[in-house]
Amino acid sequence: MRIGLTYDLRNDYLAEGYGELETAEFDRPDTIDAIEGALRELGHETDRVGHLRHLMGRLAAGHRWDLVFNIAEGLHGYGRESAVPCLLEAHDIPYTFSDPLVCALTLHKAMAKRVVRDLGVPTPDFAVVETPAGADAVDLPFPLFAKPVAEGTGKGVTPASKVATRNELRAVCEELLTAFRQPVLVETFLPGREFTVGILGTGAGAEALEVMEVVLRAEAESDVYSYVNKEHCEVLVEYRFPKDEAARAAQACALASWRALGCRDAGRVDVRADAAGTSHFLEVNPLAGLHPEHSDLPILCTAQGIAYRDLIRRIVDEACRREGLA
Repeated sequence: MRIGLTYDLRNDYLAEGYGELETAEFDRPDTIDAIEGALRELGHETDRVGHLRHLMGRLAAGHRWDLVFNIAEGLHGYGRESAVPCLLEAHDIPYTFSDPLVCALTLHKAMAKRVVRDLGVPTPDFAVVETPAGADAVDLPFPLFAKPVAEGTGKGVTPASKVATRNELRAVCEELLTAFRQPVLVETFLPGREFTVGILGTGAGAEALEVMEVVLRAEAESDVYSYVNKEHCEVLVEYRFPKDEAARAAQACALASWRALGCRDAGRVDVRADAAGTSHFLEVNPLAGLHPEHSDLPILCTAQGIAYRDLIRRIVDEACRREGLA
């Protein structure tokens, strides 16, 4: 097949004057090299398209592909991850991963939590703070946890995110509202173990992969899987692959959340346990990172004996199955 590649390259945006934090979710050149290399090894012809504006130009010029391998996350608004899928659907071009509805829904963490909660999946009690005064109206027991409602890669998550008093909550909400210009998700803080679970497949055919536990080292920022801890995970975080009852519960919670939200092909779900050990849905990443050595989903696949090329093959095969492609 002729497969187009849509993605946001961090270097492109840095060259345009955007900052390190603004571009934290975007891809490195070696990620695109790895995906393209795997696709070519699988016998496909590839075409690097790039970000949304490049795609718009190519579509306007009449270009088409048998399939688009889409990992573009966009830059602005709640619909930023939906923009490329929307354009491709408008031109009747099939693509990998989740559709526009799911991409927008899952980017807004509070909306995603409302859906999974309605379908019976445990998730921490929460409130959405849209103004500084709104922090005073939050009626949840402390300690609480505050983060931007629609960011990833730990953006906006610092040790100050865990708050123990009303004054701390108001202060962190004011800071996040100013810095990210979006509402703040305030959740009941869960003191239990934290896991991330890889998922492959769609709907009833989806399967949960190995479970990776996030264990912060003594020198890490405590209690939070923060932006700093993620950026320097090699020295600040220990990743374990437990196979105990808690890991199985995390798998079940992640898979139920994935199916409830309608996610497709492959991705990752973050889960944390409460004081009683019950797994709770935190958030889902339907466009998970695909760096072969640094990203969680490939690491989880490797732990299960799935080579990187086979991960890419399974993503393409699942998209082709959904779309009825040969």
